[in-house]
Formats: sequence, C-alpha cells, structure tokens
Amino acid sequence: AFVLGYLAEVEALAEEVMAARQQIVDLDQKRNQNREALRALSKEVDCPEKVTVCFGNMFIQLPKTKTQDMLQRDQELLDEEITKLQKELKVKVNNLLEAQGKPELKGYNLKPLSAEEMWFMRKVVDN
Repeated sequence: AFVLGYLAEVEALAEEVMAARQQIVDLDQKRNQNREALRALSKEVDCPEKVTVCFGNMFIQLPKTKTQDMLQRDQELLDEEITKLQKELKVKVNNLLEAQGKPELKGYNLKPLSAEEMWFMRKVVDN
C-alpha cells in the first residue's frame, strides 16, 4: 500500500511538471504568433488605417494603432504568465526530485542580475 501511494504521488507530481511545461510551450507559441503579427503591422508602410483581425472565428476591422496596442498588451500579459509558470515549474520539478529521492538541481534557481546590479558590477570591474 505504501509503495502504491508513493508511486501515485510521484506520478501526480510528474504530470504536474509535464502539464506546466506544455502550458509554457502553448503560451510561447501564442507569443511568437503575436510577435509575427506586430512585425507584419510595423513593416506595412502603405497599410490602410484599418486592419482585419481574426478573433476566434470572426474577422473584425480595427484601427491599426489599436490593433498594435492590443497585441503589445497581450505580449506583456503572456510574458508575465510565462515567467510565473516558469517559477512554478522550478518548484514542481524540485518537489518531483525530492519525492524521487534525487538531489535538487544545482544552479536551477539562479536569477539574472538587475540593471542596477549590472551597473554596480561594471563600476567595480572597470576600476
């Protein structure tokens, strides 16, 4: 009974990790599509003031600037959601490794330096 409970727990944790990874991949694909759309809108010099946008199964004409603003805001929300999911994924992976009796991944919780920290590092290194 103990072994079955342990295996069920490990399998549930592994499913959480896989689901989080798939969600990140799906959101990243949407982010890439938005980036392509933003690039296409910015490249079109002689583009009309209104563009046709697909929402689900409907096509709607919207002003070009409003469309770009909507896509940019969507990009920001996607970036935030992906960052949040990546942080949660680290915790889920560590929980899975702990349940399997494996050591925590080394260097996995590293964070990049902020712009201010980089500025101070450059000052120290340059002197």
